Amino acid sequence: MNDLAVATVRLRKTYQVPVRQSGIAASLRSLVRRTTRDVHAVDGLSLSIAPGEITGFLGPNGAGKTTTLKMLAGLLYPTSGEVTVLGHVPSRREPAFLRQITLVMGQRNQLQWDIPVADSFELNRTVYRVPAAAFRRTLDDLASLLDLGPLMMKPVRQLSLGERMKCEIAVALLHQPRILFLDEPTIGLDVTMQRRIRAFVAEYNRRHGATVLLTSHYMADVEALCKRVIVIHHGRLLFDGELSALVARFSTHKTIAIDLDGDAPDARAVLERIGEVVSIEDGHAVVRVPKSQTARATGEILATLPVADLSVEDPPVDDVIERVFASTRDATGDGDASHEGVAG
Repeated sequence: MNDLAVATVRLRKTYQVPVRQSGIAASLRSLVRRTTRDVHAVDGLSLSIAPGEITGFLGPNGAGKTTTLKMLAGLLYPTSGEVTVLGHVPSRREPAFLRQITLVMGQRNQLQWDIPVADSFELNRTVYRVPAAAFRRTLDDLASLLDLGPLMMKPVRQLSLGERMKCEIAVALLHQPRILFLDEPTIGLDVTMQRRIRAFVAEYNRRHGATVLLTSHYMADVEALCKRVIVIHHGRLLFDGELSALVARFSTHKTIAIDLDGDAPDARAVLERIGEVVSIEDGHAVVRVPKSQTARATGEILATLPVADLSVEDPPVDDVIERVFASTRDATGDGDASHEGVAG
């Protein structure tokens, strides 16, 4: 496993959670003998990530994503199984390991709240013992990529959320880590700032060959950065492969977008016979049809309506991910309640 950036074999994290029962008698009994149950936040997870990959790590709330990242970063001890990151066992927290990784968690502070950003960066340089010359070069690159110049002398508490997230990412990369664990790095940011953060992550990967494991509820992050995705549910591996393969496997419908040439008063009626009309307005219509009927539906649209342009597309990735989780819930007959408040 030493030639892999990240490798886990049957990785498991189990918590013992108190079972709370109602009533005074049950409360008194719990003072003498507490009843607990096991909650498997991560349940036998095996995966491997090659150096330089940007991989999406997806799952609903409570799936075990954040718990997994914390074990990979050495913040949590696994209950059982094996895990190595760059050939190191993370839970040993060896300095040589810590110098090569970073963990960025959306809206979790690394910067010092009451001092200027530049001073927080200098403090981080001291912690990681980064030589002054290398620090200045890295900081110049980060400042250029993220437009940090106007922010450097501001106290952190005066920054907007978007400004602070840029600085949080920068301070996490000042020691030029080889592996980035990014847990919701764009959460709460506006669309423009999300794009800038995505562009920065892609450029950092290109320049330094860094490995990136990214969790996000924004599917635009995943589509822009990740060819490969790992999907987990209830702490177990559900899918591991290319994003395009996930779409092909779990999407049962295609989306047909039509631009009409001129008036077509009967367009809605025609499209409703063909499939599910998603929208129709100002000469533009979108209809969903079963994948197996795409060719027939396209031919009927072209033969029946005045079409200026037509395109056939896969459904949005977030729709596909939701379908994955829905199919799993249907198969198991439960939701995420057993993990709520334990696994991220």
